[in-house]
Amino acid sequence: MSNAEKTVRRGFRTQDVIYCGLFAALMTVGALIKIVLPIGAFEVTVSLQVFFALLAGFLLGARNGFLSIVAYLIIGLIGVPVFAHGGGLGYLIKPTFGFLIGFAFAALFAGLLTNREKKPRFSRLAVAALAGEMAYYACGLIYYFIMFNFVLSATGGIGIAKLFSVWFLSTVIPDTVICMLAAVLAYRLVPIMRKMQG
Repeated sequence: MSNAEKTVRRGFRTQDVIYCGLFAALMTVGALIKIVLPIGAFEVTVSLQVFFALLAGFLLGARNGFLSIVAYLIIGLIGVPVFAHGGGLGYLIKPTFGFLIGFAFAALFAGLLTNREKKPRFSRLAVAALAGEMAYYACGLIYYFIMFNFVLSATGGIGIAKLFSVWFLSTVIPDTVICMLAAVLAYRLVPIMRKMQG
């Protein structure tokens, strides 16, 4: 049985709850460390959240990494101001909420691609980080396009080219640097975490 299968089959332990809570808290910290980039009529935020989302996947595995981000999202949606610009159910109708959902899938992909090795090679961690980053962007761009063009009224809509230039091209380079930093740190921390988890 592979390590990934063992992870899926085992129960949810006390230490899993603690680790998930820790990364939910780190996501809140990551939301506070941000740079807001004004691009025309839009304000694009670059934060450390993708860094912590990837680390959650690398260190906790696919399941627990994903669940830690889901816990963070639930905390924010019930009204605790843990997101970069507040909190509450109103976030569901914000076009940018898809990027928050994307953090969960960034953690999931990072975990799925590195679960099988006790000490993943840096090249594997880097590829997993990039895959997680692209999953994050895919969720964010799709959600934004649907909300801006088909759900919200009086927005004027947004085309594919504009969507990519504002919400992808403007931030993908700094986000990629952040993702590589997550891979560098994970290269050191993953073997330690695997030993701690037995």
